[in-house]
Amino acid sequence: MLSSVRARLLTWILATLAFGALWMGVGAYRNVLHETEALFDYQLRQMALSLRDQGEIAPAQASALADADFDFVVQIWSVDGRAIYASRKHDQLPARVVLGFADVAVGGKTWRSFSVATTNRVIQVAQPLQIRKRLAAEAALRSVMPLLAVAPLMALAVWWLVTLAFRPLQKVASGVRARDAESLAPLPLADLPDEVTPLVQALNALLQRLDASFGAQRAFVSDAAHELRSPLTALRLQVAQLRRSADDSARDAALDALAAGVERATRLVEQLLTLARSEPGARQSGFEPIDLGELARQALADMVPFAASRATELELDAEDAVTLQGDRVALAALARNLVDNAVRYAPGGSRVQVRVALDGGAPLLRVDDAGPGIPAAERERVFDRFYRREADGAGEAAQGTGLGLAIVKAVAERHGARVTLGNSPLGGLRVEVRFAPAG
Repeated sequence: MLSSVRARLLTWILATLAFGALWMGVGAYRNVLHETEALFDYQLRQMALSLRDQGEIAPAQASALADADFDFVVQIWSVDGRAIYASRKHDQLPARVVLGFADVAVGGKTWRSFSVATTNRVIQVAQPLQIRKRLAAEAALRSVMPLLAVAPLMALAVWWLVTLAFRPLQKVASGVRARDAESLAPLPLADLPDEVTPLVQALNALLQRLDASFGAQRAFVSDAAHELRSPLTALRLQVAQLRRSADDSARDAALDALAAGVERATRLVEQLLTLARSEPGARQSGFEPIDLGELARQALADMVPFAASRATELELDAEDAVTLQGDRVALAALARNLVDNAVRYAPGGSRVQVRVALDGGAPLLRVDDAGPGIPAAERERVFDRFYRREADGAGEAAQGTGLGLAIVKAVAERHGARVTLGNSPLGGLRVEVRFAPAG
């Protein structure tokens, strides 16, 4: 099989040219053959009519007609059937003739003849059909020979033109092949044909996405290493303090601090893994029908222990049949992070309200809290990884990972949803995740 586009194109073009040349050659051969036959018939008729009009055959003319190299045979009869003249005695034609054109078989040889009658004689001019066909075939073949001679030159020209047309692709391929693994600069677009430009533009777009993805990965790894350094350092200090504890009370306090540090480090690692799975290009689970109300209810159930420790009341208002197509694990992480942020940053003894509804046919998830909120100038920055702001009155509970809203945004973008931040009627922050209407 031909795996090269150039080879396939050459094969099809040459096959088309060969078929066209064959068709033209056969057509030209048949046309010339037919025209030659018609010309020979014209010669027969003109010779017969000329002998009819001139009366007697001159001696010089008779010797020319009797020449063995002369293809034509002339015979003349009287009206009563008596032979008056024959140009060649050894090539006698039948005494009975058919006026006009006729094919006559004599002694295993077929003749093409034309006969014309006058008042006192009958003139017949004949030619061997075999000679006519040979001469006609030679003439037809001569007409086809120029086409046969030009065909190899045409094939060579087609090969050269196809090679020239594919040269820009070869140039692009050579440019990509010559690059190292870290070179993601765009390919040049100058001097490219219109058919190749979209391909190179698509490659450049891919290179740009890869560069952005690799940059995000490098930044993620750098930030993760930086963020993990602090809790790990704290854990080492707490272990050292535990070893230095002089009594049970000090040891219990050190164990509590160590457990809290392990909890913070564990949560940070879990958030990092969740964010990594939500990034574009990561291996994703398939979409399935999701009940958004049930998802929110499960997120609230998971947050009950933490909310109870903060004396925070959790409320859910969910309409029936609010469904969408999505990744169950990713959407669960989105809902859980929204509720966690609301409980973590809201003052103790306050409320967190979760609303699930259809708004204009679009599934909507809304979370309201009574916390300090986020000023409008900072609402874009809070989606950045590891971004934390001081939350007045939240104390230690507000010390999160700085990844919650980054995870929410990544999951929402994957599902074609839009995240907006606003002011809540409860006095804090309102977060809305609006999904696309079911199509």
